[in-house]
Amino acid sequence: MPSTHQWLAFVVASLLFIQVPGPSLLFTIGRALTVGRRDALLSVVGNALGVVGQVLLVALGLGALVAASATVYTAVKVGGAAYVVWLGVQAVRHRGDARRAMLAAAGPDPAGAPVAGTARRSVLTGLVVGLTNPKTLVFFVAFLPQFVDQGAGRTGLQVALLGLVFGVLACCSDSIWALAASRARDWFARTPTRLDALGAGGGLMMVGLGATMLASE
Repeated sequence: MPSTHQWLAFVVASLLFIQVPGPSLLFTIGRALTVGRRDALLSVVGNALGVVGQVLLVALGLGALVAASATVYTAVKVGGAAYVVWLGVQAVRHRGDARRAMLAAAGPDPAGAPVAGTARRSVLTGLVVGLTNPKTLVFFVAFLPQFVDQGAGRTGLQVALLGLVFGVLACCSDSIWALAASRARDWFARTPTRLDALGAGGGLMMVGLGATMLASE
């Protein structure tokens, strides 16, 4: 297993990397602005699961295949970018949903238990985005092995453990950002018509994110 020094270096490096604005962070903020606190947090959980899934691919040696194959890398990148753009377009198209839901406040308490299907859909949305970000996958291929104790053996197991810790750190950090963004959304909600512009802005943010993912080398 990695030494104490390697663990400390890994945690510090991971926290620094996680705080750099990238697809996961921008996706989290966009979701918080467009669908609200609960679904944004569920999407954060799904995104973290997707990240852990990528780490398992790296541990099994499949991540290197994606990094080495231009065709596979491009396919994953285009698929992930298209999905994020689609989410953004949907947010713009349905930008008035939050306002209408607020005005129809006679329905169930929005703070109550989430509908099972909606919860699963939010987690799945984050999972797809987390799994289809090839830049993160390539980063893991180059990043995680640096903190593996080569003399201890079981390299794949060490990589998987490091990735699991990274996923937990990312989930905690993104949750804080989601809560902060949802607080901003609550402020806009004091005047319901502001939610239309906010929903459209969050959707455009995701469209821009998808376009950036598609154009990146």
